[in-house]
Amino acid sequence: MYDVTQISKKLSYVLRHNPDSIGIKLDPQGWTDVYDLIQKMNISLAQLQLVVSNNNKKRFTFSPDGTKIRAAQGHSLKNVDLGYQPVPVDKVPLLLYHGTPLNFANKILSSIGIQKMNRTHVHLSGDVQTAKKVAERRTDEGIPVILVINSAKMAEDGIKFFLADNGVWLTDFVDVKYIIESRS
Repeated sequence: MYDVTQISKKLSYVLRHNPDSIGIKLDPQGWTDVYDLIQKMNISLAQLQLVVSNNNKKRFTFSPDGTKIRAAQGHSLKNVDLGYQPVPVDKVPLLLYHGTPLNFANKILSSIGIQKMNRTHVHLSGDVQTAKKVAERRTDEGIPVILVINSAKMAEDGIKFFLADNGVWLTDFVDVKYIIESRS
């Protein structure tokens, strides 16, 4: 028996942060060979397919022919460019949401805004429920807080947004002036 959650966590770590940890290589768009990956992770193709299809955040994407796999977003690797194109200004939602624990929300609101830190982008959600789930993962840092972002104004002001395969909205930075509300 194998643990789907453990495989998913390891897969996320390998594909988003440290492919060298198991000796695989990612191409410039973050893809790696499926068969090389399953051999190095010591799992079956069926196990990998189950993990990818059952991941509630749809963190992983197979290539159309099924021979390659990559993380949909969340990379800390600077040499990976997922090739997402900027979303046209009129297609950016009026509001987006950022879920974070209270301690982090206070730091964000008292500083310059939401920074990407060690990742390639800031991650935003299209709905409150998803943002809340993100915030709840780190309850050791305080109660969940949802920051409401005026994404339409950001787009009007020339800030680019990208939409990952799994529906996560990506941008480089959210200035505090675009945070219009915080909800607990």
